Amino acid sequence: MTPELQGMDWMPSPPLAPIDSPLDLDHLSRMTLGDAELEQEVLAMFAEQAAGLLAAMTALPAETGTLAHKLKGSARGIGAFAVADAAASLETAIRTGQGRPHAFAALKEAVAEARAAIAAMLKR
Repeated sequence: MTPELQGMDWMPSPPLAPIDSPLDLDHLSRMTLGDAELEQEVLAMFAEQAAGLLAAMTALPAETGTLAHKLKGSARGIGAFAVADAAASLETAIRTGQGRPHAFAALKEAVAEARAAIAAMLKR
């Protein structure tokens, strides 16, 4: 490794191997600095926002690309990488004009799984 690279502070990346949960809890913990109360608040906000964005995508199809981009960023922030990937796929489908219904269905499924995991966590 070059001396320049050795002196750099590196940010951890999400895992390359799939995780069993729709949420990467290690990533969430890093993003909230281990504050369990903040984690719960952020998760509740994400669950509500994700449902609202999906509803808005249905109601305002012309805005779907922008809304998917917003959801992608929020999902990455909390470690919902399957949601982020599905949102990115929807953005690509919109841009290319191919596979939009399938991509939207996949996003809805990923959001449902993430919201179910969040609901289970918030009941603890």
